[in-house]
Amino acid sequence: MGNSLAYTLRSLFSKQSIGGTVLVIASIIALLLANSPYQQFYSYLIDTQLAVSLNGASLSKPLLLWVNDGLMALFFLLVGLELKREFLVGELKEFEHVMLPGLGALGGMVVPALIYFALNRDNASGLQGWAIPVATDIAFALGVLSLLGDRVPLALKVFLASLAIFDDIGAVIIIAVFYTSDISLVALAISGCCIAALFACNRFGVPYRRVYLIIGLVMWVALLKSGVHATLAGVLLAMFVPITVPGKEKRSPLRNLEHDLMPIVTFVILPIFAFCNAGVSLAGVGIAQLTHPVTLGIALGLALGKPIGVFAFCWVGVRFGFAKLPESIDWGKLFGVALLCGIGFTMSLFIGSLAFGETGVNQVFDERLGIMLGSFVSGVIGFFVIRRYCPAKNQAR
Repeated sequence: MGNSLAYTLRSLFSKQSIGGTVLVIASIIALLLANSPYQQFYSYLIDTQLAVSLNGASLSKPLLLWVNDGLMALFFLLVGLELKREFLVGELKEFEHVMLPGLGALGGMVVPALIYFALNRDNASGLQGWAIPVATDIAFALGVLSLLGDRVPLALKVFLASLAIFDDIGAVIIIAVFYTSDISLVALAISGCCIAALFACNRFGVPYRRVYLIIGLVMWVALLKSGVHATLAGVLLAMFVPITVPGKEKRSPLRNLEHDLMPIVTFVILPIFAFCNAGVSLAGVGIAQLTHPVTLGIALGLALGKPIGVFAFCWVGVRFGFAKLPESIDWGKLFGVALLCGIGFTMSLFIGSLAFGETGVNQVFDERLGIMLGSFVSGVIGFFVIRRYCPAKNQAR
């Protein structure tokens, strides 16, 4: 069990580390284009209208929304598959492994939201972005942690990966509950029929992934028209993909689909998303922009609220016996990981696009600036804190 877990985590960290590097490169390219003579080309590219037509029915959106509503549905499908696997056969199957990262994730959502609210309580339009600093970018966080190599104990990696799973659950719930527009009952009914069909396929042990994906595509279109954010189709679909097939226990549609999606999401979808969303023109940025309530609320929520929330909730859980600190993790190591949780890049940008990009509220610049500042500070400080408390093996006593 231990060797299998270690192998799985090494594989995951290797992919996430390289994926994090690709994300950084895509983001830098977007920033350079947005602050160069080619800025108009960049804006034209992400605003280009793309349409899909079928028997007179058409769906037309700018490239930016095709990425945010379409490609990111595959990201959420991968997230859903990982969640299901971890709760059924993974680390989170055992209750004793759930409490510490669960409490950390809860604190890492509550405290950043409170900090943001405190700074924007008199800014009615800005309050829509309260959920932006509650998210953690697992690719970046794991990427930074992997830079420290084998000096990082396995239990610390498990803790971060488990916390990120709960963080993703919180983000999905927030998107479903707080970031929906007017509801179309007809489209919602079609989505319900798709869910019923997926349930039947799962119940009768249909092993073919393409069947689930076709139904999932119909559900995505229906949710897109329903007012509920379409990316949730990915999570819903994942819940019904069977982890085993009756009579063929060695065959796992869920694991196979997760394996196939991982490189596509890590090396294609997330870099494209970062490229389309990270292009912020920094022309004219000054004290007024840096101290704007939205910018400050997000930056402080990530860099300050995340580590305080994660660390404090874990400490309370251990202090009162709700959770147990693993033997190879001390409070210094845990605080370092809590700092890394303040890297909110991908998911924060996504929630920001829902809060401001599609509501007509012109806060997108402040939101992206705050995400970049908070994520950068969290990553740098978190790296050096973990490096301090996780000495190289030849330096350990």
